[in-house]
Amino acid sequence: MKRKDIKRRPLSDTTLSGLEPEATAYREKDGDGLYFRVKPNGTKSWELRYKKPDGKWSWHGLGGYPDLSGALAREKARNAKRLVANGTDPVQHKAAQRVAKETAGADTFGAAAEYWYQRKAQDGRAASTLRLMRGYLDNDVLPALGSKLLTDITRRDCANLQESIEARGALNTRDKIRVALRQIFSQAIARGLCEHNPASELGAIAAPTPKAKQYPHLLEPELPAFLRALRHSTSRTPARVATWLVVWTASRPGVVRYAEWSEVDFERGLWSIPAEKMKARRDHVTPLSRQALDALRELHRMTGRGRFLFPGIGAKKPVISENTINLTLNKVGYKGRLVGHGSRHTASTLLREHGWEKDFVEAQLAHKEQGMAGVYNQAAYLEQRRSMLQWYADYLVALETGMTAAQRTEFDRLVNSSGINVVTFKLA
Repeated sequence: MKRKDIKRRPLSDTTLSGLEPEATAYREKDGDGLYFRVKPNGTKSWELRYKKPDGKWSWHGLGGYPDLSGALAREKARNAKRLVANGTDPVQHKAAQRVAKETAGADTFGAAAEYWYQRKAQDGRAASTLRLMRGYLDNDVLPALGSKLLTDITRRDCANLQESIEARGALNTRDKIRVALRQIFSQAIARGLCEHNPASELGAIAAPTPKAKQYPHLLEPELPAFLRALRHSTSRTPARVATWLVVWTASRPGVVRYAEWSEVDFERGLWSIPAEKMKARRDHVTPLSRQALDALRELHRMTGRGRFLFPGIGAKKPVISENTINLTLNKVGYKGRLVGHGSRHTASTLLREHGWEKDFVEAQLAHKEQGMAGVYNQAAYLEQRRSMLQWYADYLVALETGMTAAQRTEFDRLVNSSGINVVTFKLA
């Protein structure tokens, strides 16, 4: 069969077996990044076109045909694309698996690294964190050190790895990997597999990390104009409500994006977030103000039949994208001045300035504080936080409607004494 005679895709077995070789090798697209390659000598194989973690396009060989059928090739391609989606290079992952298999049971770094990873998984690390750890191992650490015996790895080996990561500017990845290396060797020492930790002093030669920039946030005098602008936002309703929910609850935008209706208790006014969604890997309960509940009830009429509060557009996007909230802020004129995460800083500052206890604020932000005996309780200060967030939502309304400083002072006094609700929230 000639290439020009292909009638449909994905390619059928009849087409695959019948494709004739040409003077030069060629690829025929099967679909979704999967290609069928035919060489001049008649050899046929499957390849996946994918983007590496560094943003460059590459090819991943999946296997030869007919040993690997079309159905199996498509399944392997889907598995490889899942790795890509999680930031892992499938070629490096395959090499790392081969190294792990070859060195299983031996006193190699690869085996020690796998032991470290499994301990992290057993410790209840969030799935997103485990994906990052797996990516660090497969993309950088194991290709460099995986096949080496623990006792053969030198400080120079570890320094070379660190320098190679710094060379591409991935300083955050470098820091994460440096911690992982120290932990892997510490475990190996405790298990009697080696005597020294060659990664222990990497910090002394690490390139300096640029001072972290604070998330753009607003101060109280800037809030009235912002709140009025957000009220009149023309973004889609789920995007607007997600943005308001970040503002009202001081929750991380990533947690808000994946909020599910099963987590919302309208009767009790609570949103219960499971540990796997939280940065601290602990269950968290956040009270919902009356404004938030009003908005969610209206949103429920739109998205309540599905799993997520804020569904994405299209089957491949279960929730709104990570940029949706920031784009909503950009559209109302706050590009570069405020991001979703910055709302947490705004809330924290305003609440503390108005006399709310630090422990209440830190509990709402889901921070683990020494002032709380170093222990985070999902329901810590729940009723105090309920009052605090209701005050905050009411106070934002007061700012939005243009109360003077004197009026806001009187507002504080009235709300603190009576717990009144100024206004309910209505979607524009």
